[in-house]
Amino acid sequence: MKPAQILDFLKTRVGLFQFLSHDRLTDLVNGANVVSYEPKEAVVEFGEEASFLGVLLEGDLSASVIADGGQREVIQRLKAGDTFGEMALMSSDKIMVDFIAETRCQVLRIPVALFQSIFLTEPGAIKYLTKTVVNRFKEMMADPAKATAAFRQSEDPYGLLLKGERPEKILVINCGSSSLKYTFFDTENESKTARGQVERIGAQGTRLVHRGPSGEVVRDLSECGYEDAFRAMLRELIAPETGVIHEPSEISVVGHRVVHGGEQFSEALVIDDGVLAQMETLNPLAPMHNPVNITGVREARRVFPAVPHVAVFDTAFHHTLPSYAYLYGLPYAYYEQKGVRRYGFHGASHEYVCLRAAQYIKRRVNELEIVSCHLGNGASLCAVDHGRSVDTTMGFTPGEGLIMGTRCGDLDTGVVAYLEREEGLTGRQLDELLNQRSGLLGLSGISSDMREVEQAAEDGNHRALVALKAFSYRVRKYIGAYLAAIGGLDVLIFTGGIGQGSAGVRSLALQGLQCMGIHLDDHRNRNARGFDEICRISTDDSPVTVLIVPTDEERMIARETLRALGRSYLKRVWEAHRNEPFPIEVSAHHIHLTQEHVEALFGQGHQLTRQSDLSQPGQFACQEQLRIVGPKGSIERVRVLGPTRKATQVEISMTEQFKLGIHPPIRESGDLAGTPGCTLEGPAGNVTLDQGVICALRHIHMTPADALRYGVKDKSTVRVRVPGDRELIFGDVRIRVDPNFRLAMHIDTDEANAANLQTGVLGYIDGIQSQD
Repeated sequence: MKPAQILDFLKTRVGLFQFLSHDRLTDLVNGANVVSYEPKEAVVEFGEEASFLGVLLEGDLSASVIADGGQREVIQRLKAGDTFGEMALMSSDKIMVDFIAETRCQVLRIPVALFQSIFLTEPGAIKYLTKTVVNRFKEMMADPAKATAAFRQSEDPYGLLLKGERPEKILVINCGSSSLKYTFFDTENESKTARGQVERIGAQGTRLVHRGPSGEVVRDLSECGYEDAFRAMLRELIAPETGVIHEPSEISVVGHRVVHGGEQFSEALVIDDGVLAQMETLNPLAPMHNPVNITGVREARRVFPAVPHVAVFDTAFHHTLPSYAYLYGLPYAYYEQKGVRRYGFHGASHEYVCLRAAQYIKRRVNELEIVSCHLGNGASLCAVDHGRSVDTTMGFTPGEGLIMGTRCGDLDTGVVAYLEREEGLTGRQLDELLNQRSGLLGLSGISSDMREVEQAAEDGNHRALVALKAFSYRVRKYIGAYLAAIGGLDVLIFTGGIGQGSAGVRSLALQGLQCMGIHLDDHRNRNARGFDEICRISTDDSPVTVLIVPTDEERMIARETLRALGRSYLKRVWEAHRNEPFPIEVSAHHIHLTQEHVEALFGQGHQLTRQSDLSQPGQFACQEQLRIVGPKGSIERVRVLGPTRKATQVEISMTEQFKLGIHPPIRESGDLAGTPGCTLEGPAGNVTLDQGVICALRHIHMTPADALRYGVKDKSTVRVRVPGDRELIFGDVRIRVDPNFRLAMHIDTDEANAANLQTGVLGYIDGIQSQD
């Protein structure tokens, strides 16, 4: 169809578009694209992100699932004029069915950003969509077998297959002090992935190594700088024999690894001149890394001037560290004025392997306690509590924590003063000693390469054996520390060159940890193919699952690049509504009870007594109150909220944890695994909880229509601006979407008191941090 025909078709055949003006319809048609499909070809597959609203222009489609018996069950048949994808777009879930062409079809694909920007100001269209979603949901739930099949586990729940709103050809750049590493991804064709690097930039022996669909190519280059290195990379990417594109203009977005994001950058974001200037202010925090990263950004922007560039920060994953984990015991002024704190690194690797591990064991990452061990020439551990990094071994610089290839890791600060005093070493000399001549190299006197150290140890070299044992001991010590820090462990991950490749290091690192539920299967460990696939190396009955997960930082950078691009596309949505406020409500400590516990505390057959309705429909404050008792103290007259729930939950503020003598994590309501317990005292008896006490994660309740209007999804994380004489920003605010919610943000009493806020103040979405 031609654009004019599509315009007429939408006006006369598709009810949803009756609410749009001619101009808005024209904008929509111009921004959408028409795709043809042959019979039996998949239009959208189960488990994909909702990246567009589909309008069937010609032909027939079926929405189907694979039932338990393996046969395909058709849930719905679509004809010309029908739309699809609304359920996923409005609910923020993945696509729940396979849409397959039954005849030759033409589909108008409206990208999600265009869908949101066009429809969000049209109340009639939103009501129409909501009604459509409800009817489709009822139709699906009418057949229990089909509903069960539709809700099966997604093949790609975390977007690691790199499917964006539109086809993208992504170039990932990692510019180091003497190297240029690059990876090319085609979101429409995984087989075109290519990886390479230019080594020894600025020195003799410069060469390029390129691995693509046609195999590996090694080319010697004359001594060159970064401009020549980029030129050599481009030649290889477009080479007729080994290339994956025909011309540089095919690249549609460039993602850049940037080592240090400081406190300013907690997410990947599109680079402009302002962002680049901010990045340069962080150079003093990572003088060996950030300046050369920025050099790569500038050169890439020169080579690819017409496409967006995205910065992905190593430190961003660790922005959720609590202050007690990131602060040093130095005078506080050094943190406030100089930014001296623990930042953590290897964020892309730690996040990637956690997502892959959760996918492998078929559980949600935000219900798991994970310790990730990235062991390579640079090495770090990360404690991940329900998807959030809560501690990591690297600190202000990558030199803290584990023994590494050439870095010493943890060190008594007195040693530095001693060497300065006794040996006369300058700051520059100390930096070179601690970062380039220590670690495995310094201890063994042989090499920074663990493979060579292990071989020397096997040959009887005493210093090599000591280096191997010291490295493994430090890993083992931190595993135990992090198990204590997060209060349990579901999954332990090994990744990186050593973590994936050394059965000996893995064995030594886990030696004696059976008491913590970590049971290594020696046969699986010895025979694991850790560079090729995810391998389980724990025994079948091990309480903790131990996995080797091959890392892919470049894929993670590409994923974050796509997400940042999506946030950029959506920026105009929330910018259009940044002046549209929502109420903020202060939530005091309270208790949710099961009916069993209601009767144990208030008497047999007791029903909760409604005192007053709360802002969220169906929820109410009760007349009943309880005493919360902890190991140290108690809190009197804590109100119970109704109705009853499936699990008893106690929500307190951060300051109240000290009064009780417990340390609850910051969690979403209902996420209670691994939380501490307490005793509840009522008039008819007591109940002792093994778990259930949390500090609630700040959040905003929204309906699907609200979420569509603000350009966010369920589980999105946003920043919220509260204006006033002392304007402030709340970060890490979780979006919770449900048709029964009423628009309101909830913070606890500590946050309200610190900000001098009261219930009824207004907030505004200031930015989208993530769209998980």
